[in-house]
Amino acid sequence: MPYNKNLSPKQLSLFTSLALALLAALTALIIRFHVLVFVASFVFVFTAAYLLISYAIKTYTNRQIKILYKLISRTKAGKKEVYYYRNILPEKNLDEVTQDVEAWAEQRKVEIEILKQNEVFRKEFLQNLSHELKTPIFSIQGYVETLIGGAINNPEVNVKFLERTSANIQRLVNLVDDLDEISKLETGELQLNPKLFVIQDLVKEVFELLADKMTEKGIVATIKKGCEQSITVLADKEKIRQVLINLVDNGIKYGKQNGTIEASFYKTPSKTVLTEITDNGIGIADEHSSRIFERFYRTDTARSRKIGGSGLGLAICKHIIEAHQQTIDVRSTPDVGSTFGFSLKAE
Repeated sequence: MPYNKNLSPKQLSLFTSLALALLAALTALIIRFHVLVFVASFVFVFTAAYLLISYAIKTYTNRQIKILYKLISRTKAGKKEVYYYRNILPEKNLDEVTQDVEAWAEQRKVEIEILKQNEVFRKEFLQNLSHELKTPIFSIQGYVETLIGGAINNPEVNVKFLERTSANIQRLVNLVDDLDEISKLETGELQLNPKLFVIQDLVKEVFELLADKMTEKGIVATIKKGCEQSITVLADKEKIRQVLINLVDNGIKYGKQNGTIEASFYKTPSKTVLTEITDNGIGIADEHSSRIFERFYRTDTARSRKIGGSGLGLAICKHIIEAHQQTIDVRSTPDVGSTFGFSLKAE
């Protein structure tokens, strides 16, 4: 029998039967020296051995493959699975089974990597959440203890401490509200109310709403030339207003003194409208761009917390846009600026 590690079941049955048939035929020839006896013995033993060995190998192999598929699927066999095991699986050759197993292994590998990443994100989320909660809580605790210790009777500091306590309480309220909104968006509890509106008009409203903040930093907000023509979109207007407020507010916070914020709008071949908010601020490094929409993720923790905010603004934007079955992304270069773009369904 030729030595080969990659023999198929049929080849293995063939060579084994051939060896047995030759051995039996030679034995018969020795016992009774006659050519017909030799030929008859060879044909009979070869046929019988081939059929028996093929059946045994096929039965054993199918049984082991069936067990393997059950281990892979990890589910109780229903009618579809029973039909598959009885009719389709026995027809598969080992190469096809090998491909299935390799595909399963690759899928498990990807899932394990995703689980590892999710575990890292979970730990980071809990750490960030703990820090976001502790900061205002410790501040409140410090102010209250100082007031209880006698400062309540000091008119020079009591009102100031109470105002700071109130500001930190409001920060906690905002944080809880943002977390609650993200949870509702993720679970689908927060229902959208889509209607038609002109996206340029909504952006102008947001610019007016944040005009005082922009004036403080000397930032000028405009609509890009050539993008002034009204474009109507179908979306939840109040939710998109929230997205625009977050994006423009970020442009103000991280924008340069006397900088600019520019809004642009483009119709796409896929019957959507791309809205972009561009600033010429500090920008975002490449290593942060892919994670900028994660909850509490900050590119510069110390600076971000000093500026303010819950760290959930961009995460909320992402969930709102995805709830509209659209996408949001960012293009950015450090010290040049950032462009946040999101799509909405066109009229």
